[in-house]
Order: sequence, then C-alpha cells, then structure tokens
Amino acid sequence: MDNAVDKVVSADGTAIAFEKQGTGPAVVLVGGAFMTRGAFAELAALLAGHFTVITYDRRGRGDSGDAPEYEVRREIEDIDALIEGPGGGSAMLFGMSSGAVLALEATARGSAVARLALYEPPFVTDDSRPPLPAGYVAHLTELIGREAYGDAAAYFMTAAVGLPGEAVAGMRQAPFWADMETVAHTLPYDGRIMGDTMSGRPLPVARWASVTVPVLVGSGDAGAPHMLTGARELAATGDNFTLRVFPGQEHDIAARVLAPALADFFRGEQAR
Repeated sequence: MDNAVDKVVSADGTAIAFEKQGTGPAVVLVGGAFMTRGAFAELAALLAGHFTVITYDRRGRGDSGDAPEYEVRREIEDIDALIEGPGGGSAMLFGMSSGAVLALEATARGSAVARLALYEPPFVTDDSRPPLPAGYVAHLTELIGREAYGDAAAYFMTAAVGLPGEAVAGMRQAPFWADMETVAHTLPYDGRIMGDTMSGRPLPVARWASVTVPVLVGSGDAGAPHMLTGARELAATGDNFTLRVFPGQEHDIAARVLAPALADFFRGEQAR
C-alpha cells in the first residue's frame, strides 16, 4: 500500500507503523532523537522516483507500539521486520543522527542490509565540546519516570546537543515544543544506542568490524566541529567506508542536497 500507514509486527509482538512509496530497490529511513516518520517526508518524496522508500515510527513514537522494557536489539528487530516485510527481504538503510548509529548497529549485527548511508552520527571523540555527563541515561530515565517530559527534552538539548540553557528556555515557549515532549520518553533509547560514543574518547571501531557492505558517512562542514571529526573517524574504519562532506550544511541537512548523494550511492554510482 503506497503512501498509506501500515504496520508490521516485530519479533517481540510490537506493532511498528510505516509508510511506503515509490518503486525499485527498498530503502529504509531511520530517524534520530525526536524524529517520527513525517520528518522524512521531503527526502522520501525525492528518493521515491528511484526506490521503494520506507519511513517508519521508531518504537514508542507516533503510531508505533512499545514494550515495557527497552533493549537496543528490539529496535534492530523492528528494522528486520521492515526489511522482511515491505522491504522484500533485503534493503538499503539511511540513518540520521542517533538513527545512523542504530542503522550501523543493525548492519553489524547481521540485518539484511545491502548498502548503508549515515549522516552525522553524533559521536563526541574530541575535546571540541563536553562529553555526555556521567549518568546521562539514568537522569533522563528518572525525569521520565516522574513524567517531567519537558525537563527531559530540555536536558537532552543542553547535555546531548550542547545548546545553552537560555536558548532551550526560549525553545520551551515555541509551538513545536509540545511535539518534542510527546516523544521525549524515548530519549533514553537514543542514549542507550549511543552508548559510550559521546565520551570524548576514540570510537570503538572494532564494534563495527563485521560491517562489510559499502558505507557512506556524511557530514556537513558548517555545523558543530565534533560531528565532522566523528564522521572522519568512522569513515576510517575500513576500505568499504567512504566520507562525503556536504559544503555549507549543518546537522539539519537540506533534503534537496542529501537526496542526490543518497541516490547515487544506493545505485552504486560515483558521487557527483
């Protein structure tokens, strides 16, 4: 069913909502913190002329279900269900931000991924910004446990994103903040996915040694310096990893800039 909401059932029985559009090889788009499937609407439309594009709500968000206990492997099983169902048994993945790390983990753990594209996995491997505080996930979990969703979102924006507190205070007055609070209970999920890769230490590249498919690692050159540093470090993992730097782009890359690069990569063509 093209461009209509459908669901697949993951291995633990959780229903995962997705939309599918276009024709051709399957591409699954994996969002980062706060993102629901609608965040990829423009990118999906641009790719749909070449590919069957699958956007979905990660568990706990949008129209997807959730489970009482969270494990990263459950999100990988969600991706597997999408690949096996609407993907037809094999797919290419694009992951954005912490969703890039989830897509990388899925590929490393054996998901049926033919090609993998990542944009700005938010690694902190240098001293250009502070690492995540000790107990970051535990504090997020405590805030969510007492339903302080706005405070959890604000803590993520200051501690993980690195925005000044006064900027976040202003954001809390904006209309979009309510949408952020709606999915804030999933922020510890992204923290668990990132693990210790925001610690200011070198990446544990051996963790992804099993990834042998072609990998495109993208980053902008106009955003936070640690993003490009982390992308360069990941791209040095192996000969199958390629770095693509997008001039003038930040973490929120323009879909019209990203789409042609993804299309070329997924078709196995040289970047233009």
